[in-house]
Amino acid sequence: MDSEHRRRLALKAQAVMWRHLMDIGMNLHRLASPVAPSPSFSIKIPSQIASHQGTIPLHFYVPESYNSKETAESKRVFPVVINFHGGGFTIGRATDDARWARAVVHYADAVVVSVDYRLAPEHPFPIAIEDGTDATLYLIAHADELKIDPHRIAYSGFSAGGNMAFSVPIRLAEEYRIQRARSESSPDSQILPPSTVIAISAWYPPIDYTNTREERRKTNLRSDKELPKFFTNLFDSSYLYPVNGVDLKSPWLSPGIAPDDMVRHLPENIVLYTCEWDQLCAEAERFHHRLIDDFGKKVVYKKVMGVGHAFDKTPNPIRWDPKIETLYKNACQELRTVFYGSSSDSAFEVAIAEGKEGQQGSVFPRMEEMKFPTSQDSLARVGSRDQERVAGNIAD
Repeated sequence: MDSEHRRRLALKAQAVMWRHLMDIGMNLHRLASPVAPSPSFSIKIPSQIASHQGTIPLHFYVPESYNSKETAESKRVFPVVINFHGGGFTIGRATDDARWARAVVHYADAVVVSVDYRLAPEHPFPIAIEDGTDATLYLIAHADELKIDPHRIAYSGFSAGGNMAFSVPIRLAEEYRIQRARSESSPDSQILPPSTVIAISAWYPPIDYTNTREERRKTNLRSDKELPKFFTNLFDSSYLYPVNGVDLKSPWLSPGIAPDDMVRHLPENIVLYTCEWDQLCAEAERFHHRLIDDFGKKVVYKKVMGVGHAFDKTPNPIRWDPKIETLYKNACQELRTVFYGSSSDSAFEVAIAEGKEGQQGSVFPRMEEMKFPTSQDSLARVGSRDQERVAGNIAD
């Protein structure tokens, strides 16, 4: 057995151990009242585009009206939020974001599909991105039977999943380009059904792997709030394999520095949350400015002050923090506005009455600092330059 094989086995053993420990932590996280929901139903789909074939579990969280007779009679289709969990592409499960899924179902009136993409080191880059793309293609192809609208797709994700919320739509667009090229050369080839990604909601994502961990850590004023180095070393060694064999500029890995023509085709509506005490905050902030300055995207950028990475996933079986619930609710209301044209509870009924069901709205672009954890603090708009940028985007 060579040294590289032994190293990979050691990485796998570490990953398996931390997966078990994270399971314990997330079980505690889900216990606090109100208890996080279990999926409404789950299915497994085969991978199609990945270099290593396998199965991908999909966990569905659906509104109460999804299974009602009224819904069946009206043939209503729901917008869908495709979600990716965090864990450095190495640990974690799709059900870790059950509280977010509940919020999306309740506040955005949408179906959530949380993807259990395959993890490193067993499945290194780019398999997670390919699994996310495969999940999307499956949902589009089976939209009718799943009662979802393929023209009202949004992505959400946390940490590594936040990376996927940007990189998967880039990979999806590439798959459509490949399929179009095949159809031109071979008329009998399969043509993908049409679809539209209209929003992204990403939380504290890593989006530029050309920054070393040392460079990232230097941007954080509170090193005591950092993820331990053994975690980030495990994540990078597991996912970025083979060593020195991964293109760190790949748009599927570093969407924050993807070529202009790829970023241009990301959806117009983007909701981006970062954490003040997080080594990933600076790169997300740079991407936020690029999205607005270079492409005129409608971006809601919210920097949560006084917290570190993954602040919303702290295990606490006693109490679910209402301030986190408020953050989730606010993000979901942005999605609801995009899906239905309004964040009001009657948005769907109004859209039906006016014959305008479908994409009806857009977010109000702005940059905010959110004071946390003091619940009395209000939102503070920051920077006159950013206010001017917002005004310019609205005018456009």
